[in-house]
Amino acid sequence: MFALVCTVLALVLVYWSKARCRSLGELLQHRQLPPGPAGLPVAGNLLHMVWNKPVYRWIHRLLKEMNTNILCFRLGAVHVVVVSSPKIACEVLRKNDAVFASRPAMTFSFGHKSCSQSPYGAQWKKMRRVLTSEILSTSMEQRLQRRRAEEADHLVRFVYSQCCSTTPGNSIVNVRHVAQHFCGNMIRRLMFGKRHIVGMSPLPLSAGPQEVAQVDALFTLVNYMDSFFVSDYIPTTCIGLDIDSRHKKVAKGAMKTLNRLHDPIIEERIHEWATLLRRGEKGETRDFLDVLVSLQDSEGQPLLSLDEIKAQIVDIMMASVDNSSNAVEWAFAEMMNKPEVMDQAMNELDAVVGKERLVQECDIPRLNYLKACIREAFRLHPYHAFILPHVSMEDTTVSGYFVPKGSHVLVSRVALGRNSHTWDAPLEFRPERHMMNQPDVLLTEPDLRFVSFGTGRRGCPAVSLGTSVTMMLFARLLQGFTWSKPPSVRTIELKESTTNLTLAEPLFLQAQPRLPVHLYASI
Repeated sequence: MFALVCTVLALVLVYWSKARCRSLGELLQHRQLPPGPAGLPVAGNLLHMVWNKPVYRWIHRLLKEMNTNILCFRLGAVHVVVVSSPKIACEVLRKNDAVFASRPAMTFSFGHKSCSQSPYGAQWKKMRRVLTSEILSTSMEQRLQRRRAEEADHLVRFVYSQCCSTTPGNSIVNVRHVAQHFCGNMIRRLMFGKRHIVGMSPLPLSAGPQEVAQVDALFTLVNYMDSFFVSDYIPTTCIGLDIDSRHKKVAKGAMKTLNRLHDPIIEERIHEWATLLRRGEKGETRDFLDVLVSLQDSEGQPLLSLDEIKAQIVDIMMASVDNSSNAVEWAFAEMMNKPEVMDQAMNELDAVVGKERLVQECDIPRLNYLKACIREAFRLHPYHAFILPHVSMEDTTVSGYFVPKGSHVLVSRVALGRNSHTWDAPLEFRPERHMMNQPDVLLTEPDLRFVSFGTGRRGCPAVSLGTSVTMMLFARLLQGFTWSKPPSVRTIELKESTTNLTLAEPLFLQAQPRLPVHLYASI
């Protein structure tokens, strides 16, 4: 803490003139910032940020205490604006989408080369075009459908093998492990064309040390993307201090792990495509990596550099493992305490699919109640407290308040989804609320009453793929097995972790096969 105070004092002269001019400019123009806590000169609310961990809980306390749907505090010279109502969120992400289309230059951003992390400009436009036109194109999604189906089969085989390898009635499954590693296996298969980094595992979903290391590293980075670091707002290293060195060390360790695992695969693939090019042969794009490596510019040169390929791979993988696995785990936890919800979901599966075949992606449009359950999990239990920060590229006005150029704008997933003015009994898990006057339930939320895939220029472009992966994970686990609480557990404790929004403890449930034996044998 002493180091932080010294840092703030040392930066007073550096920031004072800038902060003073900005304050005077705002005063002269009679433009009022959104309400917020008082801060120190120059440092603003940096000390509050450091003292109140996790920061997102402090921010949401402020929103509640100040009884406001838009909040502003200052970290160094940066204004941070937080939005907590659907109406204001639509104003930011729809009406003023072009103004808020940039990203801040944060500590953990892969060199600002990936689509989600790049500030608005040529680099972002290039990477966004690669994603939407090539990686996530309809033709590519259809081409990889068989691989996704195989991963769904592997999921059922793995849980079934756990049921068969234990005493009947005593098959306890770690739902978090299953969900996270299904997502890890799925994106590894789509990205690299294989489920395992090196070699094979005797069980389909069984994670070897390399796969565990990869998924752990991805979640480490995912969690750091939600953190607030002093060095993102004041350049502490310029005076010989690095307040966030411990956090940076952990994040760099995660990146080092991913580079160790990914680099040999990427380099081998680059060599493979370079060889085909020299021979004048045309290769087949079998997976996402093939697309990234094989793209060429107008002069026949590689469109993406090695750093861009590596950054985009990590970007895609991070986006693939958190929300789906978290939503399914929370949905199961909630349904364990509401057997009537579980019964209705099972009844829908039996009516739409039956018990003589396994549910497939083509069934998803008709599984409205299951989609409502996942929508409710997204609403009530988001993995991230906020969407990734947007940056205002010019002075603008939001909800009647002045938002200066360069402000970081955060839309609260938590506050939107649990807003008592929007939702009746917002803390209660009620899938039925999403089926009112909805002939076809979708996981997207156009009115921003909660956030699933985002919206606007910086929204997630993988809505179709994300829906398929999430729903197949959920539907296969529900259809294939009867789930119950372990004998020693009376009620599942729906308690969030002290550091994030996940369940405080991994969910362990008892599973028993519920389909004919020949279906499990067929996969």
